[in-house]
Amino acid sequence: MQPVDLDPIGAKDQTSSPLDLFLIFVGANIVATTLQVGASLPPTFTALAAFGTIVVGVIGGSLLTGLLAPVGSRLRVPSIVATRAALGVSGAQALALLLFVTNFAWIALNNVIAASITATMTGVGTTTMWSVGLGLAATLIVLGGPRVAAIVDRVAVPVLLAAGAVFTIAVLRAPQVNWPAGPVPAGDIARGLDIVIGYQASWLLMFADYPRFVKSPRAAGWSVFLGLALTSLWFMPLGLVASMVAGSSDPGVMVSALGLGMWGALLVATAALTTNFVNIYMSALALKSLRPTLSGPTGVWLIGGIGAALGLFSMGWLEQFASFTLILASCLVPVGGLLLSHFLVLRVPTSVPDLYATPAGTRTWSTPGLVAWIAGVIVFHVSASIGGTLPSLMTTMGVYVVLMRRR
Repeated sequence: MQPVDLDPIGAKDQTSSPLDLFLIFVGANIVATTLQVGASLPPTFTALAAFGTIVVGVIGGSLLTGLLAPVGSRLRVPSIVATRAALGVSGAQALALLLFVTNFAWIALNNVIAASITATMTGVGTTTMWSVGLGLAATLIVLGGPRVAAIVDRVAVPVLLAAGAVFTIAVLRAPQVNWPAGPVPAGDIARGLDIVIGYQASWLLMFADYPRFVKSPRAAGWSVFLGLALTSLWFMPLGLVASMVAGSSDPGVMVSALGLGMWGALLVATAALTTNFVNIYMSALALKSLRPTLSGPTGVWLIGGIGAALGLFSMGWLEQFASFTLILASCLVPVGGLLLSHFLVLRVPTSVPDLYATPAGTRTWSTPGLVAWIAGVIVFHVSASIGGTLPSLMTTMGVYVVLMRRR
């Protein structure tokens, strides 16, 4: 099969091991932006509030994707196709467009952070050279398909773990942090939880893309959950403490303040590579669903090239990182609620051929899915002062279940 293909795969194609899937999510989540989540938490947090928010948010956000991963293993279709069951073809296309556009921001952000730090720490080349080089390397990995991605991760993840260990030791040896005395405003706790959960939810639309290549649904779910949760529980606190030591949330300043040198450069460069080939793969599948006639390799080159180019201009986006994460969360958390309701609560029987059976030229929306999605987005923003994630999730699930049962 093509490296980027929307067609369902056969049981004979489920050749990836749970370890391969785990490593893909580990490699995707050990990245500068995961550090950035910790660095973006409100400065009013006490140590207890900060670490408690990270633990609760990481587990809750990782569960969204982990609980849905078995669906990919059972249906053996990409995520963007599986969402047609709950949203209809047009709804899934709207979601694909959202994924396609927002992933450019992640790709560019990862490239520019890694390029800036690597060029500074190594003294080799320029930010432009590193940004383009990392973007092209990730693109070539995607062109090789899931098999090549798994091979690369088997080499890259141990490197990331070693570099992460050095980062951890540097943080432990850093000067003692003076935490605020508190009390922490309730609004800051709510915002912190939404940032953490929202970042974890940004992986939601990968719930079937790679898990479909794993035969065991149960193993796929655990691999995804642990891959996301363990890395975030490790790296978000590192980013939080490093930002307080450095007095800045800028990744370059944090790495310099900790004196990581070449290890810091190796960490962010490898991390940008492993996370961006996942981002490019998701975007390529989304583009394929929007433009089925576009060849897979063409889509991959288009996305990888634009992502590398945008990386040259995206350093200012770091200032809007938290706001971007919250906006994305308001769109994706309700989608998670929809899919959980459809596949796990209602257990609606899903025919894979029906997911591909929409006649050419027609557009179909699922009314329950659309209404529930809109309701969830609205509730997320309305309840932001008390934390939008849980109210949005419960509203979406409740509305969808009620409408589907009446239907």
